[in-house]
Amino acid sequence: MKVSQAVDSRKSVRGFLPKPVDPDTIRRVLGAAARAPSGGNLQPWHIHVIGGAEMDRLKGIMRQRVAEAPGGEDREYDIYPRELASPYRDRRFEVGEALYRCLDIPREDKQRRLAQFANNFAFFGAPLALFCSVDRRMGPPQWSDLGMYLQTVMLLLREEGLDSCAQECWAIYPQTLGSFLSLPPERMLFSGMAIGYEDPEAPANRLRAPRAPLEAFAEFMGI
Repeated sequence: MKVSQAVDSRKSVRGFLPKPVDPDTIRRVLGAAARAPSGGNLQPWHIHVIGGAEMDRLKGIMRQRVAEAPGGEDREYDIYPRELASPYRDRRFEVGEALYRCLDIPREDKQRRLAQFANNFAFFGAPLALFCSVDRRMGPPQWSDLGMYLQTVMLLLREEGLDSCAQECWAIYPQTLGSFLSLPPERMLFSGMAIGYEDPEAPANRLRAPRAPLEAFAEFMGI
């Protein structure tokens, strides 16, 4: 698979087959992804991979936690800016509405929308989960390094015929996940990721999120 093919075929999969992932494959992907760039070669990412009985245990914890605290816990960072302006607000709204159209969930059906959001915490049926954490002393440049590592992971997963869904939603339960992962006090949770094989029959997987045209975000000077 060419890099361009991996980039084009990567998407947020929200419905997975119950097909196991070879542990050697995920180890190979995570090791190869460490070639991702990081400023000063700090390599600030810390990764946990969860599967099997531990995955079942985490799902049980999260079923109870989501029922107890549907709004989440005290946040350690804002996933989105609190005053999200256009065009970013519009893009977020549009992709959310497109997803619910695929699922045939009308805007007024709040209960089904909440139930769909809760599926995040069951990894949409994926057999593996990945969590990325970072030293609290790191700043925005190192957080961008985490994104480059995770993007590299997702592209290498495509090369292996696997799919993924990056899940910043886990940041709304930082205390629960920190306890489950036994994170040391100096580290905080950044993001999760569901990993497995796409279920082609899952309605949510019909969504291919649009992208702004090049002219909307790029300027060329001197060329």
